[in-house]
Amino acid sequence: MSEWALKRFWKDATVEPSGPGFAVKLDGRGVKTPAKTPLVVPTEGLADAVAAEWRAQEEHVNPMTMPFTRMSNSALDKVATQRAEVADMLAAYGDSDLLCYRADRPAGLVERQNESWDPLLDWASETYGARLEPRIGVMHHPQPSEALARLAQEVHGQDAFQLAAFHDLVSMSGSLVLALAVIRGHREAEDAWRLSRIDETWQEEQWGIDEEAAEIAALKRNEFMHAARFHMLSSV
Repeated sequence: MSEWALKRFWKDATVEPSGPGFAVKLDGRGVKTPAKTPLVVPTEGLADAVAAEWRAQEEHVNPMTMPFTRMSNSALDKVATQRAEVADMLAAYGDSDLLCYRADRPAGLVERQNESWDPLLDWASETYGARLEPRIGVMHHPQPSEALARLAQEVHGQDAFQLAAFHDLVSMSGSLVLALAVIRGHREAEDAWRLSRIDETWQEEQWGIDEEAAEIAALKRNEFMHAARFHMLSSV
């Protein structure tokens, strides 16, 4: 990715309409992805976020400070070229959704899971006609094919930019239902992240916090929040 090795050569980053989307330009020159695809995003809001990252660069470009640019690159170079396959992969999470795998003890954890996760399964049933059934233990038990097909239809309705963000929401939470609840405005991203970590929180309450694990979780939380923001900006 030679673009990342370059020193800053531009004075300003701007946003201009380009076809059905918006292009980010550096002193009038269009930015390209690592695969040399023009960096054109679907909404002005997302383009503004990308342009702000380029404006914030100092002497050298630091991709680690450019999450909107990096996810846009992924959407164009990776997801757009295999959108159906990515959607299939994410929809498959419904068959092993975190919310469906329950503990049988201790009673406090069982109660917390049921109270927190049952309403989300009810929401998916009411919203998509997709009833996923909870299981006890960690062994895989297939979910109803009709329910999975309805959830898959919702996933396939997203474009490449939405799917790039949706990928992180699903994979980091382990739950297709939680990710759908976030992008449909049923749950705030912060609440969804908390709900995805009920088991870990329970363990921390019993045995204390592992500092290294907590640092890793904090990084993942930030990425989850960013993915929610990216999805929102790419959809309005």
